[in-house]
Amino acid sequence: MNLATMSLIATEDPTDAAGNVYAALFSGTNITISLIFYVITAIALWRVFTKAGHAGWLAIIPIVNVIFLIKIAGMSGWLVLLYLIPIVNIVFAIVVAVKLGKNFGKGGAFSFFLLWLFSFIGYLILGFGSAQYRRA
Repeated sequence: MNLATMSLIATEDPTDAAGNVYAALFSGTNITISLIFYVITAIALWRVFTKAGHAGWLAIIPIVNVIFLIKIAGMSGWLVLLYLIPIVNIVFAIVVAVKLGKNFGKGGAFSFFLLWLFSFIGYLILGFGSAQYRRA
């Protein structure tokens, strides 16, 4: 054994291999969980879109669903460009959530917490609940 091989063996950390396996495992888990949340949200948005009189399949297309969600909230679809501006996108998302909740007869607290903060739950409640769309 030469000196270079001995130094390579001495500096090799056995936990690095295990760490790489765990990183790969959790990375796949995160992708799976994200995909599950996306599917649940798309199903809920499908119902919300149909209640609002739009085609439900628009909920599947990632950017198009945001444009039509803004239209359902009673605003122009061009305002989707505000989502590209940092800080403004957070405020605009809250405004859209509140207006969307208002058009479905829900209050501000419901809109803030369940349509903005935990949107997948709020969309499920709007889509599968008894809320009816009424354009304000």
